[in-house]
Amino acid sequence: MSRPNAKSIDLDEIGPGSAFSRDALSSPKPSTVPEPRSLELDRRALTILRQNEWGGYTLPTRGLYPYQWNWDSMFVALGLAEFDLDRAWTEVETLFEGQWANGMAAHIVFRQDDPSYFPGPSIWRAEGSELPTSGCSQPPVASTVVRDLYEREPVSGRAYLEKLFPKLMAWHRWFHTMRVISGGAAIAVTHPWESGRDNSPDWDAALANVDPAGIAPYTRRDTGHVDAAMRPTSAEYDRYLKLVEYGRQTGWDHAHITREGPFAVADPGVTFILMRADRDLKALALILDKQDSAHEIDTWLYHAEEAADYLWSETMGAYAARDLRTDKAATGVSSVAFLSYYAGISVPRRDAKLQVTLQRILDAAPYALPSFDPEHPRFDSRRYWRGPAWAVVNYLVSRGLAEYGFILKAERIRGDTRRMIRKSGFFEYFDPITGAGAGGDDFAWTAAMWLCWASPTTDAS
Repeated sequence: MSRPNAKSIDLDEIGPGSAFSRDALSSPKPSTVPEPRSLELDRRALTILRQNEWGGYTLPTRGLYPYQWNWDSMFVALGLAEFDLDRAWTEVETLFEGQWANGMAAHIVFRQDDPSYFPGPSIWRAEGSELPTSGCSQPPVASTVVRDLYEREPVSGRAYLEKLFPKLMAWHRWFHTMRVISGGAAIAVTHPWESGRDNSPDWDAALANVDPAGIAPYTRRDTGHVDAAMRPTSAEYDRYLKLVEYGRQTGWDHAHITREGPFAVADPGVTFILMRADRDLKALALILDKQDSAHEIDTWLYHAEEAADYLWSETMGAYAARDLRTDKAATGVSSVAFLSYYAGISVPRRDAKLQVTLQRILDAAPYALPSFDPEHPRFDSRRYWRGPAWAVVNYLVSRGLAEYGFILKAERIRGDTRRMIRKSGFFEYFDPITGAGAGGDDFAWTAAMWLCWASPTTDAS
């Protein structure tokens, strides 16, 4: 993975608010020799990626998630690139085998109907591509990952880039046309699953307005694999299924779903991840001398600050989700609020407040970064996205903080990710109070984040 050049400056020491370009700063890379425990975890992480491999794609973990998940595969590609760059490219290519004709890259690609997972392809009944998929998308980290893979080895990566660029362009265009309310700029999610943060408190108010009456009886499978106390509630699942039913009834008309559906929330997570991905996609367009595409991307980026303005909450001192049906902001701070730096958004007067908010949350959590504010009454340290720390979000937030010079906070988050994995292993997510693992075990994206970012081996590379 390409990294910006480091400079000897630390804005945590002199105060927040100064912005730097993508190439200005990164976390320091001390020259160290990894200890035996770290080397043991390196080997274990590699084994997990190989064990979860299923043909040309990687399962998040066996049993709980028996298909290919969108952003999971992209993070996995970063881990694979540490030891098999061609296989990393294949991981990206297989995801886009399920791309819809309208450009959407679905959040799940079903290559078989596995009864251990619900809801499977027979429930979604989405027919937008040659392969069966779900009917919604997921956070679009792919263009950023593709740029990272290309910059590792531009000569061999050129052919992959030329093949993937039009697919990436079509997906970004889908977001900017199908997931933006007329007159708005922030990206809407029309199902909590589309955010990648299924049961975040960010969705509570909007989800409460979804009437689950009349849904067909169903049997959950997830709670047969992990403790129900770590998963979304039955009331939430009823509403998830109601939204799937609504999408199916529209024939998965995404423009209609965004305009008229029962759930549409402007999400800082998807919005900021897409902003970063747009910038990286433009860089790829210029590499390929696709000037028309670069100009189109510029029209998307023109609205980036407007989107950030809409998501900013002066009261909370952070960026917050906003219900597009009621125009009400969420009441708590999620970890994705701090992806603004990753997105390339820096407003000095906001940064000062955002850094205070981040420091408060770091002080409240022995293990960073909790997915929701530990001081909020809806925080739950072990229930999925209502509090647990996730290695992938930690990576994105830390990367953005480092690029803007907040080195100490970036290293705190990276170091805590390392400590949690050392303590508990490669779990899906972690309790930010105790560091205990939760959710699925032998989890592919956690293993990938260890290999490409959290392991001390990366310090010596």
